[in-house]
Amino acid sequence: MIRVAVADDQALVRGAFVVLLESAPDVEVVGEACDGAEAVALVERELPDVVLMDVRMPVMDGIEATRRIASSRATAGTRVLILTTFDHDEYVFEALRAGASGFMLKDTLPVDLLAAIRVVATGDALLAPKVTRRLIEHFTASDGGAADPGGEPGAAVPELHPGLADLTDREREVLAAVAAGRSNAEIAETMFISYATAKTHVSRLLTKLDARDRAQLVMIAYESGFVTPGSAAP
Repeated sequence: MIRVAVADDQALVRGAFVVLLESAPDVEVVGEACDGAEAVALVERELPDVVLMDVRMPVMDGIEATRRIASSRATAGTRVLILTTFDHDEYVFEALRAGASGFMLKDTLPVDLLAAIRVVATGDALLAPKVTRRLIEHFTASDGGAADPGGEPGAAVPELHPGLADLTDREREVLAAVAAGRSNAEIAETMFISYATAKTHVSRLLTKLDARDRAQLVMIAYESGFVTPGSAAP
């Protein structure tokens, strides 16, 4: 059973999410919060698997609440799925930097939202192709987005994240694929390895780079310049 908490300042929206979640046989709603501070307290108390987090809330916004949840050892096991009506780049980037495992809009189809919760609950990250493309576009426009725009993925070892120096050649290839938004199954298919092997490589990347999940791997890959925007387009 996937234990889920819902944080949104609008009672009607919160209630709609609760009804939807409770319709799923594998989901249990463990609590509701109307602002970020309540969300943090709720997560500390109930330790849900996933929390659906709105961005714009009173007292404390969803980004800061996500940061506190992700940075605390006591609540680090809870995955945050940002769900908002605001399709703004700054929310996407800040949410991922804060430790969110996914970002979706509130006009998402119910079946897709339930699927997203299941993905995030497994410890994976939900980065839709649209979000990945926007991350790439963001780092294309950024001065610090690439160490060598004309080079191959991982051609240079950036100083911003020394853990990259410890990666094997195969792990570098897998990191580039993760940054392109590819799933473990897609990585296995394109690299002619088994799904289990692809999953193992990703797990090792998470450990070596001290990353929370795939979303954080993508941020590291682009922010450090390990992957260039042109080389990893999904």
